[in-house]
Amino acid sequence: MTHVFPRHSKLNAPVAVGGEGIYHIDASGKRYLDGSGGAAVSCLGHGDPEVTAAIKAQLDQLAFAHTGFFTSEPAEKLADLLIEHAPGTLDRVYFVSGGSEATEAAIKLARQYYVEKGEPQRGKIIARKQSYHGNTIGALSAGGNEWRRAQFGPLLLDVSHIAPCYPYRLKRDDESLEAYGQRAAQALEDEILRLGPDTVMAFMAEPVVGATAGALAPAPGYFKRIREICDKYGVLLILDEVMCGMGRTGHLYACEEDGIAPDILCIAKGLGAGYQPIGAMLCTADIYDTIANGSGFFQHGHTYIGHPVAAAAGHAVVSAILNRGLLARVREQGEKLQQRLTDRFGQHRHIGDIRGRGLFRGIEIVEDRGTKAPFDPSRKVAPSLKKAAFEAGLVCYPMAGTIDGHRGDHILLAPPFIITDDQLDELTDKLESAINAVI
Repeated sequence: MTHVFPRHSKLNAPVAVGGEGIYHIDASGKRYLDGSGGAAVSCLGHGDPEVTAAIKAQLDQLAFAHTGFFTSEPAEKLADLLIEHAPGTLDRVYFVSGGSEATEAAIKLARQYYVEKGEPQRGKIIARKQSYHGNTIGALSAGGNEWRRAQFGPLLLDVSHIAPCYPYRLKRDDESLEAYGQRAAQALEDEILRLGPDTVMAFMAEPVVGATAGALAPAPGYFKRIREICDKYGVLLILDEVMCGMGRTGHLYACEEDGIAPDILCIAKGLGAGYQPIGAMLCTADIYDTIANGSGFFQHGHTYIGHPVAAAAGHAVVSAILNRGLLARVREQGEKLQQRLTDRFGQHRHIGDIRGRGLFRGIEIVEDRGTKAPFDPSRKVAPSLKKAAFEAGLVCYPMAGTIDGHRGDHILLAPPFIITDDQLDELTDKLESAINAVI
């Protein structure tokens, strides 16, 4: 018997007892290729000796110091490293324990910034449909996935949601990718004007949408236009890189590929690579100074923010990404993965789109390739794919509701950055086995 409250009470999950490189090992000795890094977490794979050594060394020195009384050397070092490589004028780092905490903190910081700036009428958030920003109430309110939001509706904040930048589904045949990107971005300005420009405090978006849309990358120029619109109306741009950041797309910060910088940026998952639970919210010097020169106190906080052991792990992980040439490797192996997926599934009658950046790739499943019609949700394609892949020894991330939270299915792939060419072949073979078994 177990007293663990599982994610799914009908799932009899095997017990994980070991990890080696890009593989999980269960109690029976079966090995599973970690094709999604858990949930785009395990960027360095399992059993990295430098990261585990850093954790052990920090435990020997100091396990915990509450940030209401102390700062710590690991937190200071990690913050310096993150800001050294951060885009734009990002200047301060607020550590948390995960992605939902990071996005929740970002929403609260945006509100407090405008209150202390003397613009308390700014309290509205705009986000996008089919986005995912976490599971706490504020983060879930900003998220645009209807299935996740539905039963909690009465508890959620009033957040506006515009259409996502979704070329496969929403680009017209008579327009270029660039033209579509401009049209998609215009939805933000239209919504700001509808709500009243002086009432909007922030626009929140994932540079590359992960869990709810399957590595959905923006059209060229989309985010540059988004940045211009935010600047025009004094709206803060919050980028959620919890899943797509920390090297996952081939850049330490995913927004670098789009040539922009946010006012607030959220990271987690790959920041700790699974070795410790850690996330962070980064903000500009202007936002920090407004608080520091005003009340001096960000009215927020959690017990384990800036945890020394987690920060030591994060520093070791980010250092490994930067010092081992892993950003270039992600771009290289990502192109190889894309090519393998295209070669294997590019003409498959039930594969509509293969997309993504770096080692962050998505496959959209359709019933009819010509019309892009999805399978009926009653078919339960995504959970069936997850089960079939797992039985074949592959951990991947299928999800349903790709189109609108109810219809559509996709598979998200986010393997560790250390994946080899042979392991890319193994991943593709096992994925094909699962797809053939289900559809």
